[in-house]
Amino acid sequence: MSATAVHSMWTVASGVTTAAPDVKFTAPTIEYAQLAPVLIVVGAAVLGVLAEAFVPRRGRYLTQVLLTVVALAAAFASVVGLAAGGYGTTKAHIAAMGAVAVDGPALFLQGTILLASIVAVFTFAERRLDPAPHGNRVDSFVAQAGSVPGSDSEKQAVRAGFTTTEVFPLLLFAVAGMLVFPAANDLLTLFVALEVFSLPLYLLCALARRKRLMSQEAAVKYFLLGAFSSAFLLFGIALLYGYAGSVSYATIASVVDGSVTEIDPALASTMGNDALLLIGGAMILMGLLFKVGAVPFHMWTPDVYQGAPTPVTGFMAAATKVAAFGALLRLLYVVLPGLAWDWRPVMWGVSIVTMLGGAIVAITQTDIKRLLAYSSIAHAGFILAGVIATTPEGISSVLFYLVAYSFVTVGAFAVVTLVRDAGGEATHLSKWAGLGRRSPLTAAVFAVFLLAFAGIPLTSGFSGKFAVFKAAADGGAGGLVVVGVISSAIAAFFYIRVIVLMFFQEPKADGPTVAVPSPLTMTTIGIGVAVTLVLGLAPQYFLDLASQAGIFVR
Repeated sequence: MSATAVHSMWTVASGVTTAAPDVKFTAPTIEYAQLAPVLIVVGAAVLGVLAEAFVPRRGRYLTQVLLTVVALAAAFASVVGLAAGGYGTTKAHIAAMGAVAVDGPALFLQGTILLASIVAVFTFAERRLDPAPHGNRVDSFVAQAGSVPGSDSEKQAVRAGFTTTEVFPLLLFAVAGMLVFPAANDLLTLFVALEVFSLPLYLLCALARRKRLMSQEAAVKYFLLGAFSSAFLLFGIALLYGYAGSVSYATIASVVDGSVTEIDPALASTMGNDALLLIGGAMILMGLLFKVGAVPFHMWTPDVYQGAPTPVTGFMAAATKVAAFGALLRLLYVVLPGLAWDWRPVMWGVSIVTMLGGAIVAITQTDIKRLLAYSSIAHAGFILAGVIATTPEGISSVLFYLVAYSFVTVGAFAVVTLVRDAGGEATHLSKWAGLGRRSPLTAAVFAVFLLAFAGIPLTSGFSGKFAVFKAAADGGAGGLVVVGVISSAIAAFFYIRVIVLMFFQEPKADGPTVAVPSPLTMTTIGIGVAVTLVLGLAPQYFLDLASQAGIFVR
């Protein structure tokens, strides 16, 4: 039988005639200018991968650092351009065929992520902290990622002075995912963005030059628990699709509040099934609370923060929290505002156990990185108090808190990289005794960051906490504010304990030394201190900026 005969039989059997009129295909419209921040970062990440392939090994470090900083700065400039063009206020709309929102919160959070990432890149590029073995300066990252710890190939790579410059494209891919995550306007875009920024982070956590086995263990824990949280999120997306017949935020919101006009016949039997809505919404919340580091989804945080290279820990602690809280705000305020009676009591409980759990367990910690990890868990609880407010002030207070928190965090972890002994970073608290006498400036800077974490007046931490607690109290969550103040008092104890340890104890004879960093890490720490003091002493301009940016496009 000829091919034409088979073709004609198939078209007749399927009810399609060859004389049917042409079906018009509508080409998608993509607003490239409004997606410029993401496109610049993705483009630079791809160039970074090509640089690894074609640039000689000697020139890769400088090439990658310049490419990364220029790309992040250009992306930030495009965010500022979009905000100045009114896309955060009057021209806010849904771009990329309904996949991405270009509005105030999205641009504000993207700007925060990009600035925190620029500051974090300087700690990635730092090469003056370790002694130069075999005459080659090295950074915090492994000489050759593919070699087994302690093997001959690793020793040869160290002798040759190799460094893993692939960390810079990985950071750019992670930033690209983080930029899309808080701006995602449908559930599939949300999931893709989550994976795009999670996978590079899993890899970055495994690349510590010192303590490689602990670093690899941290990465495996993060990967396995992250895979579980992604699975919950994906299952939740499937259930919400069954409930609403769409993955679009606007459509799901209209089905939740009963204003939907068109019903897909194929989904008529499940649309409006509240069990699908409640279980699906809960699963998506679980996925996002994992990224935020809220109790009881926080178990990965201390181990990963301790095991990952410290520059990666600082970057992850700051930027991931900003992206995850942005996505959480958009989900609760745009998709599920009609369900507030159901999710608010749950979030009350999560916020309370997160604040108290993080603060109480931090008291028992003896490692500075684990202490900062539990501190970040407590801060997630404080920020959730602003999320629960369900008012415009709640949104703006969370945005402000995220800016304040991210710079303090990157700065604090940058200081941790400076305190070193023969084994690398000296992170055990006993090693920090008397640091204020051995290096007064380093100890004073770290004390400023600890006081900001504690929320002491005249620091950014106080302004942020005051804003979220005021928003929570005005939103009818006064009980939450009481718990927050008690948690802050508990947390202040362990921050001040570290300050007392540094300034009022005798330094040990065999104690660690404070490495003299290059201008890169000095810049990171300097910017951290400056932002901490400016947001503490004169926060009003930034609070106004956050309140202008606090309106979601629907």
